[in-house]
Amino acid sequence: MRIQRLRLKNGYKRFHDLTIDLGPTPARIVVLVGPNGCGKSSVLDGIMYHQQLYQAVGSVHVNDASYHSMDSARNIEHNDIEITFAGGGNFSDARNSRQQSGKPNTVFSFRSPYRYNTYVKIHEVRAMPPIKENSYGAGYAGALDSKMEENYRRLQGMVNRYTQDNDVKPSEARSKIIGELNQSIKRCLDLEIVDVGDVESGSGTLYFSKYDQKNKFEFNVLSAGEKEVIDILLDLFLRKSDFNDSVFLIDEPELHINTSIQGRLLNEIDALVGDDCQIWLTTHSIGFLRRLQSEMRNKCQIIQFDPALKLASEPQNLKPMKGSAAAWRELFKVALDDLSELVSPKTIIYCEGRDAPSKSGEERGMDAKAFNTIFADTHPDVLFISSGGNTELDQRSQIAIAILGKVFQNVEILVFKDRDMISGRIADESDRQTYLKHNAANHRVMKRFELENYLYDKDVLKAYCNAQDLIFDESQYDAFVVDITNQNLKDETGRIKKICGISTSINGEVFKLNLASHLTEGMSAFAELADCVFSRK
Repeated sequence: MRIQRLRLKNGYKRFHDLTIDLGPTPARIVVLVGPNGCGKSSVLDGIMYHQQLYQAVGSVHVNDASYHSMDSARNIEHNDIEITFAGGGNFSDARNSRQQSGKPNTVFSFRSPYRYNTYVKIHEVRAMPPIKENSYGAGYAGALDSKMEENYRRLQGMVNRYTQDNDVKPSEARSKIIGELNQSIKRCLDLEIVDVGDVESGSGTLYFSKYDQKNKFEFNVLSAGEKEVIDILLDLFLRKSDFNDSVFLIDEPELHINTSIQGRLLNEIDALVGDDCQIWLTTHSIGFLRRLQSEMRNKCQIIQFDPALKLASEPQNLKPMKGSAAAWRELFKVALDDLSELVSPKTIIYCEGRDAPSKSGEERGMDAKAFNTIFADTHPDVLFISSGGNTELDQRSQIAIAILGKVFQNVEILVFKDRDMISGRIADESDRQTYLKHNAANHRVMKRFELENYLYDKDVLKAYCNAQDLIFDESQYDAFVVDITNQNLKDETGRIKKICGISTSINGEVFKLNLASHLTEGMSAFAELADCVFSRK
């Protein structure tokens, strides 16, 4: 069974008139993606409310206008929500066709994002209503979904029935039933159920083992994320038989679960839900989206809720997103939100230096490492990258702008050159200004001769010596460094070390990178360098 078209109209929740049209061949997995407050959960609420209006059995939310309508003066009726299934037919048809098998309430299976599963310890055996009645758990997206204890009781009952029906030992029944469930659990977590407990002995709970844990331990000591996964998988496992031609509505199943587990959990949800079923998910999870984009792309349809849509005032017809790279980037913006600014820097600056990274991908260019150190505190969203010599810098920066500018549309890409950009002779300030005037606005040129002219600034060396308990020879420095802007100091590292009172042999690059950490805000050298890079002065 698969929903093909859903319409929520006449002011259901925040929707003036919303249609979700999946086309003639609706996918197995339908994913509603958008930021908080865009209406994803309201869609699932509408589907569930439509079912409740037909059942109308003791639900306090039937005709509850304060929850289901923007207009509290009117009640929402069943014909305000239209559900059309693939192959024709509506909810009434689907429900009536199940009456003969005694399963009219299995058209939809719903799971709220708010789940209570922190403690399971039962002290009495109690019969549970059949799972096909679908009468437990949350009835709408804002309700608490407390299924774990009842599902534990059902699991106990399943083991007991298997023991009796197959005339086997209880241990054999547990091994059979729990073995199937454990396959799903172990593909998501480093856990497995080793015992379903014994109510009569006061141990009415699930017990688990872990590779580094000698003794078995209760469900109650699992982490919130582990409980969440166990809760979801157990519920789906128990529903396999009676909900084998249903639509599963799962609202934000990723809460408390880290990104790597999210993808594996989605695989198991797909595996546990019957082949003739459909799964509707709401999410803004990085792990889920990544799995949907890769190995599940051929079995899913993505419905994107754009915050710019006027859902409350205008009719909207949403159709599945086309799987272009640009469309997926928009979805991942929703998942990453402000994290996208951390994952990709706001500004990438190409500078001269050793271009090939290490085997582990680390930057090896000394200039880039020094600049990243200098501006780490004041410009944390800037990344300097080495890109070879002067000629390579021009070529590679142009390629980067062409490619990265399309992938990361909000990333600024700059080029920062040493002042020796003129081949064959030393460039002065006049040459620097001419270069800036006649090149693109993203080009910058160092005011001083080279990076060493900033690292070997007197204020920097003094700060370094103070931190290292070294004696800085200021008179010797003044006699040697007569023009900090134009003097060639790159080849004078040995002499600078002596001025700092360093008599032992230390690596020149390490020395320079240590100096970079002392070139800090408040120094005139820092202000000048920052102006060159960020203000193009």
